[in-house]
Amino acid sequence: MEHSTSLYKTPAHLYAHLSSMAFPILTARLSESTSLSNYTKHLAFEVEGIPRFGFVPGQWLSLTHTKPDGEEITRAYSIASPPDGNRFALCLNRVQDGFMSNYLCDLAPGAEISGQGPFGNFILRPPLRDTIFVATGTGIAPYRSMLHWLLADPARHQNKQFWLLFGSREEKDIYYHDEFTALAAAHKNFDYLPTLSRGGPNWKGLRGYVQEHVPSIVGDRLDMHAYICGLDKMVRANRDLLKNLGWDRKSILYEKYD
Repeated sequence: MEHSTSLYKTPAHLYAHLSSMAFPILTARLSESTSLSNYTKHLAFEVEGIPRFGFVPGQWLSLTHTKPDGEEITRAYSIASPPDGNRFALCLNRVQDGFMSNYLCDLAPGAEISGQGPFGNFILRPPLRDTIFVATGTGIAPYRSMLHWLLADPARHQNKQFWLLFGSREEKDIYYHDEFTALAAAHKNFDYLPTLSRGGPNWKGLRGYVQEHVPSIVGDRLDMHAYICGLDKMVRANRDLLKNLGWDRKSILYEKYD
């Protein structure tokens, strides 16, 4: 068994290994479909024919489906679960007039999908530092994967401090709220900070946009990592904010969903 500092490097090492491999077509069967809101689903899948589906927390899959008219549609979705045997999960919104998102949200348990992956380098970077994770909407997906993986083993999280700043419009749009609340209660080194831009009168948490709360978390520190995931406007606002605070751009990792 390696020491904890080496164990933390496992995601990057695994990513390098996976990147050097060819990616065959995978087939996955839907095992569970759960509504997170009126337009958002959590979809759990099992990859067929293999005992273990290897990926690095933060990576994404490319899914493909052929429409009745013969047109092939391919879309990318972040994995919203930590590595767990041959299983993975997605968190996705229905997009108005979007074929793939509505097709996936309408799948019934037992249905099969095809895809390739994992892909992407929006992954935890060594050496591990105190870290702020910033997300809006389904940008929470890779953080659900990363944080469950990190906090499952002290050798991974090394008692570093983590903050999850998750922005939504209304309370009903806070995906996985109970999960993250439970993680924060179980781990003193994890702070969960949902913030609402249109919170009702009974909301007792943070209000406004996520970038308004970043300075109070990071203070004058320049020795942290920041991960930002969501729509371009939010990503740019937080990147610019951290750069103006003196952060090195290499300490700011981001993934845009538009």
